[in-house]
Amino acid sequence: MAEPFTVTERTGLTLASVMARKGADHAAIIASAGFPMIPTGPGTWLAVAEQSQDDLPARLAGLASVSDQSGGYVVLRFAGPAARALLQKGVAIDLDPSAFGPGSAAVTVIAHIGVILWRADDGYDVAIFRSFAGSFRHWIDGAAKGLLV
Repeated sequence: MAEPFTVTERTGLTLASVMARKGADHAAIIASAGFPMIPTGPGTWLAVAEQSQDDLPARLAGLASVSDQSGGYVVLRFAGPAARALLQKGVAIDLDPSAFGPGSAAVTVIAHIGVILWRADDGYDVAIFRSFAGSFRHWIDGAAKGLLV
């Protein structure tokens, strides 16, 4: 029998906060980044890349400020048929695919812990501050009990 959900840490990611400079064209920032970014607020994004992006500040020079966050966050991938049900136990956002489809993102809280949540093609990714990772995993353990048969 297949697992109802999996939670795996995505390692080796390059993470950076990107903030538009005053008057900068947001479309130009996204195009210059060269990869999708997670919107976190007006004119701000979390850049998440599988490979090194050491040249990102140079590509965005004059358009945006870039701050490396690679060591500050843990990114967890929630996948499987019960992943949405598990996350729904902690987040006050409708995660139904008609309301929160691939590409959707939210800055919110789960179990009183600030998170950046986004819908990937094959699940949900959650970025949390590294210092809260243990507490967040504790919440996952408790929330999962009702889903495991």
